[in-house]
Amino acid sequence: MNLDQLSEPQRRRIEEATKNIPYADLLGLKLNSVEPGSATMSLAVREELKQNNRVVHGGAIASLIDSAAAYAVIPLLNQNETATTVDLTISYVRPLKAGVATASAKVLRAGGRIIVISAEVLDNDGNLAATGLTTYLRLSKQ
Repeated sequence: MNLDQLSEPQRRRIEEATKNIPYADLLGLKLNSVEPGSATMSLAVREELKQNNRVVHGGAIASLIDSAAAYAVIPLLNQNETATTVDLTISYVRPLKAGVATASAKVLRAGGRIIVISAEVLDNDGNLAATGLTTYLRLSKQ
């Protein structure tokens, strides 16, 4: 995992988040890199993630996109803030059947309350498999 572009507090926050997401472990999501405003994650295609047509279930792809977006947002938050997804739109362009899918997320705009992120998922051969546009809401930690 490449965290070279992060400050020490940002690194700690990413590492803490990574430890506290059992759902990501269940799916097999792997965090590849994080910079302020961008992140990449990967997902190895396996039988347990496939639907009846023998391609990766759209929910697994949505989780990959949403998780990559979350990691792109975390370094932009103040210590007293957290964020949550309020909208996620996905276009499935090509089915994922084998190999490793990689999601790259980039913050398009980080406002005072709303953060907009775009993401692309590439298949093992570098072909576009899905795109996503998501909105996160900044929240105060309580």
